[in-house]
Amino acid sequence: MTQQATKPEDEKLTREQEHENRRLAALAMGGSKKLETRRAKGELNARERIALLLDPGTFRESGLFVTSSVPGDRDKTPADGKITGSGQIDNRRASVIAYDFTVKGSSSSPTSNKKMSHFKELVVKTGQPLIYLSESTGVRMPDAMGGSGMGSANGKTRFLRQRESPWVSAAFGYCFGSAAWHTMASDFAVFRKGAVLAVSSPNLVARATGQQVDPQELGGWKMHSEVTGFADAVASSDEEAVELIRRFLSYLPSHNGETAPLAPVPTGSGDRADEIRSIVPEERTKTYDVRKVIELVVDTGSMFPIKARYGKSLVTALARIGGQSVGIIANNPMFKGGALDGAACDKATSFLVMCDSYNIPIIHLVDQPGFLIGLEAERNKVAGKIINWMNALSLVTVPKIAVTMRKNYGQALINMGGGGTADSTAGWWSSEVSFMDPTSAVSVVHGVDKETDPELYELRLAEMNKGTTAYDTAQVFGFEQVIDPAETREYILGALSDHYRARSNGVGEHLLRTWPTSF
Repeated sequence: MTQQATKPEDEKLTREQEHENRRLAALAMGGSKKLETRRAKGELNARERIALLLDPGTFRESGLFVTSSVPGDRDKTPADGKITGSGQIDNRRASVIAYDFTVKGSSSSPTSNKKMSHFKELVVKTGQPLIYLSESTGVRMPDAMGGSGMGSANGKTRFLRQRESPWVSAAFGYCFGSAAWHTMASDFAVFRKGAVLAVSSPNLVARATGQQVDPQELGGWKMHSEVTGFADAVASSDEEAVELIRRFLSYLPSHNGETAPLAPVPTGSGDRADEIRSIVPEERTKTYDVRKVIELVVDTGSMFPIKARYGKSLVTALARIGGQSVGIIANNPMFKGGALDGAACDKATSFLVMCDSYNIPIIHLVDQPGFLIGLEAERNKVAGKIINWMNALSLVTVPKIAVTMRKNYGQALINMGGGGTADSTAGWWSSEVSFMDPTSAVSVVHGVDKETDPELYELRLAEMNKGTTAYDTAQVFGFEQVIDPAETREYILGALSDHYRARSNGVGEHLLRTWPTSF
């Protein structure tokens, strides 16, 4: 009996079935049980996070059929634990690398590293942001053990950052290995509450040191948002973390060869400028929250804080003025009287680097008594942090605008855009500028204090207060203009127009593009 020949259409159907079976297996990730466990904890899986991040229907996956190169793991590693591809965010191109924790804890192998490297190279060539949705146990140990495993590693360019296009990372859970490294190398990092980012896991730390460590104490969101400053924002849920990424990217260009997109100016922006006078007391010793001033100066609803929980005496925020993206650096007297400590210095430097790298003009709103001094400050290397900030500011090539609101003392005047470090300067008519707070200067210069000799103290204080007004500064062109506080927004709008870099279409020189991302 002869076997009937297979019809071409049967063979085609078999290929179609095989392809569909492979596709469904890859899309199933680590299996229904693991996915349901995550769902019960209120955690999205990697594909759900991508669906939230990208505009509907725009995701084009690359590497769906990748698996581990280890024969015994091929059927257990759909997409090899990393889901990669391109799509759009607000109709602009973007690429994404999503760590799939349901596949071997999204541990990294040579094959998954190859997928990630492809997209790192792609975004540089094509000019689009790269988003990491991070959650990983680290390297896949069997693949990396031994000389052959380590000897084949590509460390030369794997974490090279030259800020050609933005990198963004969200830390969702455990982030060890590449999930930690990519987050540290990113321009913006959001931590979901419950996330843990560290060099090694608590278990490995315990084995190596004999010390039991709480995961949150080791590298939790509070530690990184309040102590290290690595967290630029904190989210309460996966959904909020993804929304923060989308909003952050709306302020940035797709690559460093263009400016950020203009946004419509909300109706009523700037209409409440007169309220600024009632927020900021003229007495320099009284406190207020500078964030209330910023909200009145920028386009309504556009303020997007960066590192809000870290270095609180300084506010750094992206915002828009007249629809244009700007970076705000503002002293906040609500915390430490606005005195600048080491954390504030690091925060300012990091922000300057990001803004200059992506052609975002910088606005200084100044009300500071100087740098916070003392034994603790020196032990925390404040002198080096101050000079880092000054050096970075000197290298910035985007427009820099500085408005002194109330007081501006000492070396910090230079760091906050004074002394010729800004392109355009103004002072409120009530502001004062000096080397030191006159009340302190009396004691330093004359050795007189208010308690022991009040009459002589008041005499010397009057002498020290001479020549400190905004008009005195304007006489030597330290301020280009002296303005009513209510005119702050209009002054900034004019300065942005005056200092637009028309020869380069608003694109700076990017002298800070290779500055370390975490220092």
